[in-house]
Amino acid sequence: MEHYGVSVNILNTPELDPGFIPLLKYNQAFLKDAKKPFSIAVERADGQMSTHHTFIHGTDEMLQADCYYVERLVKTILWMKGGFKVYVAGDERVYDFLSKAYNAGGQQEFDWDYMANIFERPFEVVFVEKVPEAKDSPKRVGGHLDGCRIGFDAGGSDRKVSAVIDGETVYSEEVVWFPKINSDPDYHYDGIVSALKSAAEHMPRVDAVGVSSAGVYINDRTMSASLFLKVGKEDFDAKVKDIYIRAIKDTFGDVPYAVYNDGDVSALAGTMSLNDNNVLGIAMGTSEAVGYVDGEGRITGWLNELAFVPVDAAPDAMRDEWSGDIGCGVKYFSQDSVIKLAPRAGIELDESLSPAEKLKVVQGLMAEDDPRAAKVYCTIGVYLGHTLAYYFDLYGFKHVLLLGRVMSGKGGDLLLENCRKVLESEYPEVNKAINLALPDEKFRRVGQSMAAASLAESK
Repeated sequence: MEHYGVSVNILNTPELDPGFIPLLKYNQAFLKDAKKPFSIAVERADGQMSTHHTFIHGTDEMLQADCYYVERLVKTILWMKGGFKVYVAGDERVYDFLSKAYNAGGQQEFDWDYMANIFERPFEVVFVEKVPEAKDSPKRVGGHLDGCRIGFDAGGSDRKVSAVIDGETVYSEEVVWFPKINSDPDYHYDGIVSALKSAAEHMPRVDAVGVSSAGVYINDRTMSASLFLKVGKEDFDAKVKDIYIRAIKDTFGDVPYAVYNDGDVSALAGTMSLNDNNVLGIAMGTSEAVGYVDGEGRITGWLNELAFVPVDAAPDAMRDEWSGDIGCGVKYFSQDSVIKLAPRAGIELDESLSPAEKLKVVQGLMAEDDPRAAKVYCTIGVYLGHTLAYYFDLYGFKHVLLLGRVMSGKGGDLLLENCRKVLESEYPEVNKAINLALPDEKFRRVGQSMAAASLAESK
C-alpha cells in the first residue's frame, strides 16, 4: 500500500477492511529515508512538556508526507498527554502547515478548540530554534487502604459508591441515574452528594474520598465530560468544573480527596489485581476509554484519550462524527467498530436500534457461531494487534488490561486470538514484552469504586 509516496508492507490485513494502514507501519516506512532532524514539544498544565526528536525528508517531493507525518504525531501527543502550545523546530514549511491546521477554520480546528478549552489557555503553534526539554510530574496515587474511605464511580447510566474500612468494603450501592440527558447541574450535584452520604452512614467517620469519573480532569476539576453533555457552558463553568470538590467539601468539610478519569482508575484497579505496575487499561464499549499507571505505580496526569489518537493512515479511513477526523481509535475499538463492520460481513442491522442494541445483535449471532459475526471480531482483532504495537511504542507498558462490552463473550475470545496472531507474526518483540490480561475475579473484587476509594492519601 502507498500513501503520500510512502510504501507500506503489511503481513496481516483485516478481512473486512483491506485498505487499513497501521499508523505504526506507516511511520516506520516514512522514517526509513528521512534524514532531516525535526523536533516538536507540547506544553501542558503546570509547565509540563512532552518533547519528541524525529526526522523528516525536507524535500519538495515529500513535503505532503512530511506534513502528514508530523501532524499525526502532534495529534497523537495532544490526545495522549494533552497540551495548549506546540513548539516546532527544524522546518519552516512544516511549521507553516501545522500553524494553519491547528487554528480557527483549519483542518484540526476541533483539536485546537478542545485543547484551548480544557487547559483554559489559547492554543498556539510557535517556531523556535530549539524546543524545550521534556518535563513530567506523575503522581503516586492510589493503593491507600488505611482508615475509613469512600470511593465514588460516576458512570453514564449508573453511579456506584463504596464504603471501605482498612481495605475491606463494608457497603456498596449502585443507583441508576441519567446524567447525560439532564441540563440542570443541580441534578448531578444532588446525585453525587446522595451517594457520598449513603456510604458515610456505614462508617464511623470519613478519612478520604476518591472519585472515578468519565471525562478530562485537571487538578480535580472537570474540564470536559460526557456526563454533563446537556449542561450549558455558563452553568458548566459556574457549577460543573468544581462539582466534585464542592460536593465533597460541602458534605465532609476538609477531608483529603482526589478526582481522576475512570480509565486511569481502571488501570489502577488492574495494578491492584495484578500486583504489578506499568498497566495500560483499554475499555471497548460506547467509546474507547483508556487509562495508564506507569512503572512506578503512578498516574501520569496525561489525558490518555486514545479514542482520538489516529491509528489508521488510510486516506478513506472511517470518520468520527464528533471530532470530524478520520482513522482515530474510537472507530476501531468500540461498539462503533462492530456496527461499521457488520454490513461489510453481510449483517443487516435495523437502523431503528440504538448502538448498544446493534452490538447485542452481533453478539447474539456470535454466540450462535455465525461466520459473518466471526469476521467482524477477527477484523477488530487484527486492528488491535497492529495498534497495541503502536501503543507500546508510545507507552512502553508491561500489561494490557482489556475491558468493555466488545470484549465480552465468544466475540471477545476470537478478537483476542486474532490480536495475538498479529503480535506473534508481525511484532514478535512486542509480543514477548507484554502481557494481555482480561478482568479476573480478583479484578472484579477490587472494582472501580474500591480502587477510587484508595486514590487519596489520608491525613
